[in-house]
Amino acid sequence: MEERGGDEVRARYDLVVIGGGPAGSSAAVTAARNGTRVLLLERGRFPRQKVCGEFVSAESLGLLGTLLDSEHRPLLTDAIRIHQARVFLDDRALQARVHPAAASIARLDLDDALWNSAGAAGAEIRHQVAVQGVRGLGPFVVSTSAGDFEARAVVNASGRWSNLNPAPPGNGQPRWIGLKAHFVEASPPASVDLYFFEGGYCGVQPVDVRGDFGHGRVNACAMVRADVASTLEEVFQQHPALLERSQRWGRLGDPVSTAPLLFRDPRPAHDGILMAGDAACFVDPFVGDGISLALRSGTLAAECLRPFFCGELELGEASRRYCEQYIRRFGAVFQTSSNIRRMLLLPRTVRRPLLTLLGKVPAVTEYLVRKTR
Repeated sequence: MEERGGDEVRARYDLVVIGGGPAGSSAAVTAARNGTRVLLLERGRFPRQKVCGEFVSAESLGLLGTLLDSEHRPLLTDAIRIHQARVFLDDRALQARVHPAAASIARLDLDDALWNSAGAAGAEIRHQVAVQGVRGLGPFVVSTSAGDFEARAVVNASGRWSNLNPAPPGNGQPRWIGLKAHFVEASPPASVDLYFFEGGYCGVQPVDVRGDFGHGRVNACAMVRADVASTLEEVFQQHPALLERSQRWGRLGDPVSTAPLLFRDPRPAHDGILMAGDAACFVDPFVGDGISLALRSGTLAAECLRPFFCGELELGEASRRYCEQYIRRFGAVFQTSSNIRRMLLLPRTVRRPLLTLLGKVPAVTEYLVRKTR
């Protein structure tokens, strides 16, 4: 349906979703399957590389299977399974089972599969459309490089650092950056390996890319203070075991980066707009639950809006319910992961007794892994 406003013709939708990553696509798939008229907007183009550990926790594999259409479901069934986590800190190597096993799925493939699944579900999908602003409190006018669109509701899944999101206070935080690249490694172990050092950490795990299966590809993804390193090669030099391992690698493609990485309390809604994925809150990457939280929060946003589209409640009530359920379901993950990161980045003399305990009692390490789910 189109409506003329002044001299312009404005397309109207029930829901406009901003951002075509896992959070935005999951919201679009869920809403479209419920019969909602959905417009999904993405400023980039798929497939593309993204800074991401590419770890999909077992808790979200079932949900991912329901979101993918039949054409793209083999992406899930063919994925490498991750059965173990190893933490390399100081001169110690801690191990924990990942049970049930997680999956390793390249964002190059995952984003593309979810994006196309949204289109298959009935959403109108448009890439290379930049959203410049959103006006109103419902209905909304979404201003973009392709014109204005009217929506009864909006889900913002535009990521952690977007012109649409309120800027979090700096609070004197150090500047953190994210770095990622794929490398070739002979017979990589089926584990997610986390190398911690003063001022950051780097995660390494095997991953496949469609059309290039079984060639010993690994993803190296780091979060590091900008004053410590600005390239992956500099990151590798921060940990002796990681440096030794990386010297046997060959790089596959160009590295990608993102900055700044800012931590703040969750904000599930803003000015009547539901926030999902990193737009709502940026989870500490080392816990490997970013993709899971994106899928779950995007789906939750669409589910909470469904009664509004059916005329059963007002948008404000739908937004309130989403905020309430978001904090109930995900709040503990953000708090626990933040506490663990701070603990692992304590000065060496302070964390030594803790590492001794974790080394002697593997069940404690497994408990900490579970608490970030």
